[in-house]
Amino acid sequence: MWKLTRPQNKHDKLVRDNLLDLEDHHLVRPELVREDQRQVWVLTKRGHGEAKQLLEPKGIRVSALREKKYDPETGKLLGASYDDHAAAVTSTAAALHVAGIGHRLGFQTEIAHRLGNGYVQRADLVVRAPEAGVPVLLMEIDRRSEDAHDLVVKLLRYWEWGRLLPKDAAKKTVDLVRSRPEAIEHVDHDQRLWRRFYPPTGREGLVPVAFVFADTTKAKVDNAVAALERDGRRYWAPRRYDSLYEKAITARDYRQAVPVVVTTLEQLTEHGAGAAVWRRLGRTGEQTLTDALDNPDGHDLYRAQEARADAADKERRAAEREAQRPVCARCGRRFSDERWEEITVHRTAVRAGDKSVCGPCRADDVARQEAAAEAARFAAAVPPEPEDEPDRGRGWFRRRA
Repeated sequence: MWKLTRPQNKHDKLVRDNLLDLEDHHLVRPELVREDQRQVWVLTKRGHGEAKQLLEPKGIRVSALREKKYDPETGKLLGASYDDHAAAVTSTAAALHVAGIGHRLGFQTEIAHRLGNGYVQRADLVVRAPEAGVPVLLMEIDRRSEDAHDLVVKLLRYWEWGRLLPKDAAKKTVDLVRSRPEAIEHVDHDQRLWRRFYPPTGREGLVPVAFVFADTTKAKVDNAVAALERDGRRYWAPRRYDSLYEKAITARDYRQAVPVVVTTLEQLTEHGAGAAVWRRLGRTGEQTLTDALDNPDGHDLYRAQEARADAADKERRAAEREAQRPVCARCGRRFSDERWEEITVHRTAVRAGDKSVCGPCRADDVARQEAAAEAARFAAAVPPEPEDEPDRGRGWFRRRA
């Protein structure tokens, strides 16, 4: 509590005094004393009810009530391992808050995500920090109490939850997805269930998930991450784009993938959550959280590569067409597009004349033909000159005389 509410203070006296005062009013109770002698405090039922009324901002829900559970035989308080886990969750939230990733009321714990089969997958911590470039992040805090396979199953469930439709989805869409489950990939994210709970991530893909390992060895962390990368590849890995220019496209399609980052609580505590302590599955090296969640080889790169490939293809096809352009047999000039089309299109080829000459030469031929035809028409329209005949009348008169 102290680390989360007063991270800048070196001493926790102020927070401790406030908690003791809240305990007197039966609003909080101490849950656990850790190895460093610091206490873990939780809300009582009364405090939980008041917090829901006083502290709940719009769109943010107070976490589930932590109730006391005792062993029926010994009367011992159960769930000590859960308390250590809860302390690790709070420490993770504190590390994020100190780094400026998330406001105090931007953290929620034990948030349920109900699957289609009725199973509820609860996120240990949900972070909303849009001002830090992280609109939403689902976090799983693992103290290596779970098998690596269980982490893969959790990833599967988040992937499945991200593909669900809301209850009021269009019947046509529901029927399509029921008959062909893969059709959900063609349904926009804004029409899916997860968008009813969380804002757009600002990046391609489903809601991002972070696995934070605490109180464990490096070897166990490496084994867990290797299992996630190997067995969970179907859920986190991007795909190749279906493009006509496959060889020119190196970008990857993240739209149906769950972005997954991993780190350890020890790294967050030592270096800070804002440092390069996060590793994205499928990548080597560690990055800052926003860099790890970004997709520099994603859709923006795809659009740029597609545009370049399309321009190169048009240029290549234009060059090939230019190389095939006919050359005039008379003057040596290349045919214009209009003349080329005229000699090749069936409906105009019959009137194209000599197909081996270009447009200007063809125009000259037409002009000569028209001149010759005009001369012929003119000659036919002029009557012939009359011929001279002998003076028959003059001789006739002489014979009469």
